[in-house]
Amino acid sequence: MEAISVFDIFKVGVGPSSSHTMGPWRAAQRFVEVLRQRTVSDRVARMRCDLFGSLAKTGKGHGTDFAVILGLAGEDPETCDTDAIGVMVDSIRARKKLAVGSTHPIEFDPARDIVFRFDVCLPRHPNAMTLTATLDDGATIEETYYSVGGGFVVQEGETPVGARAVKLPHPIERGEELLSHCAAERASIPEIVRRNERTWRSDERIDEGLERIWHVMQECVHRGCHAEGVLPGGLNVVRRGSAMNRRLLDNHTSTDMREWKKRVRDSRRDFAGILKWVSTFALAVNEENASFGRVVTAPTNGAAGVIPAVMMYYDLFGDSTRRGIHDFMLTSAEVGSIFKKGATISAAMGGCQAEIGVSSAMAAAGLTQVMGGTPEQVLMAAEIAMEHHLGMTCDPIAGLVQIPCIERNTMGAIKAITAAQIAIEGNPSHAKVTLDHVVKTMWETAQDMQAKYKETAEGGLAVHVSVSVSEC
Repeated sequence: MEAISVFDIFKVGVGPSSSHTMGPWRAAQRFVEVLRQRTVSDRVARMRCDLFGSLAKTGKGHGTDFAVILGLAGEDPETCDTDAIGVMVDSIRARKKLAVGSTHPIEFDPARDIVFRFDVCLPRHPNAMTLTATLDDGATIEETYYSVGGGFVVQEGETPVGARAVKLPHPIERGEELLSHCAAERASIPEIVRRNERTWRSDERIDEGLERIWHVMQECVHRGCHAEGVLPGGLNVVRRGSAMNRRLLDNHTSTDMREWKKRVRDSRRDFAGILKWVSTFALAVNEENASFGRVVTAPTNGAAGVIPAVMMYYDLFGDSTRRGIHDFMLTSAEVGSIFKKGATISAAMGGCQAEIGVSSAMAAAGLTQVMGGTPEQVLMAAEIAMEHHLGMTCDPIAGLVQIPCIERNTMGAIKAITAAQIAIEGNPSHAKVTLDHVVKTMWETAQDMQAKYKETAEGGLAVHVSVSVSEC
């Protein structure tokens, strides 16, 4: 059984896509590390990247070429200057030179050396890429990687090793097993998850990591609520998060996050007002994501706004505590892990049910936990949320994570809150559908879904909405 940490599900990175941006970026970094380990980095004369399947078909709109360039150049998505991404890539394109791993300069022309293989899909996964280094003596080193969703990358022939192959005290693949551990240990879901997490790190480090993730989420919401303008890519989509923020606060906005949060808390707290705020939070995050901003993969970038929006709802309009924030993330991460193990979190494999659906289920579980729900009610909430996303297609217009992706985050967040409210008032023993039922159904639905509805931009809204795209 593969061991998945909370910090595998929640990762700090750069938009717009975990599978098409973050994954290829990490793959490029891994390839550079392969060259370093083989002590041939300074002998590389040329680099080439072949992108297959979905990575080719929506690669331009998702910034896959940007990600490959930056990964090969030694930039890291957690620490790079997101405001300088465009400048860095434009410079490499103009000079046709790239410093491999930031140290060894070679001739590199992205127009020639990044090849979009639209007509080829490798059998293991739709998101495939092959990196090839040609050395000074003509010898080549080649590795194939698969971006399997949520920023997870698997190398051809790779099996779980190291931290991913450890034995956890409470191994979990299905919801039924999670409930069994909770019952046997008389423990809550976050307590079980924390015990597993101690396999890798101390409680202090767990809490530090959770605080960092929460901080990045809040910063992203705050930035998105104050950023104006048009999203990049050529669709000319106007940002809406900032306008909604201004209207809800009667133009009394603030660049200081603490002051801004206080104003939000003191603003309208009626149903309509809170509903608008949840939508604003979700829009803000995914507008940042679409702008190559820093986000938290939760569990993907295309669905990065759902969990922060629901957590902000809990933090600003509920009885939030520091422990509650941590328990929310521990709980939701375990639900995401169950979906990854039993189905998929890749839209290229399962459509948008694998992204917005999973994130909504995760958020519903986390919110139910902090509302005082039992383990059974927590998983009931996750099941309800996913049940009403089953079959959702991934059909991004022009291959961009903008339409309908950004608005779908608002819908996922609201469904999560509704699912939590239903579950907290419900009796799980009366439920006819379990989380494991819905995970299995989601996976079967994914396998039955036509490829054109799986992040290829070849079906649905992507072909039925006529738009003028000048930059894609």
